[in-house]
Amino acid sequence: MPTPDDMEQQFTLLTAVARYDELRLRDALAPPAGEPADDDGDARPLTRDEALELLALSEVIIRKASYGRQLAVRTARSAGASWTQVGAALATSKQSAWETHMRWLEEQGLSSTSTR
Repeated sequence: MPTPDDMEQQFTLLTAVARYDELRLRDALAPPAGEPADDDGDARPLTRDEALELLALSEVIIRKASYGRQLAVRTARSAGASWTQVGAALATSKQSAWETHMRWLEEQGLSSTSTR
């Protein structure tokens, strides 16, 4: 079973979401445990490997969305948005938005001098 680290290289955010949605929908439509599946096969329960893939894909999506979110913060700041405005756009405080972005910059090994 591939790990999120493996899958992160294989999938873009868009393709990860598409596969996740396909598995999630099939899981939602599957009959409860112990009941027979429909003859059309669309509502068959997920296999163990597919259920684990669904979990791993959710982690890939979270990682990719978080990365994109921080790039958008950087873009907003470069375009002149204040930390108060960034915090409001993220439904958080300006302090929390700033701290999260600074942590992300450190994790990326990037300089934080131009983000204040």
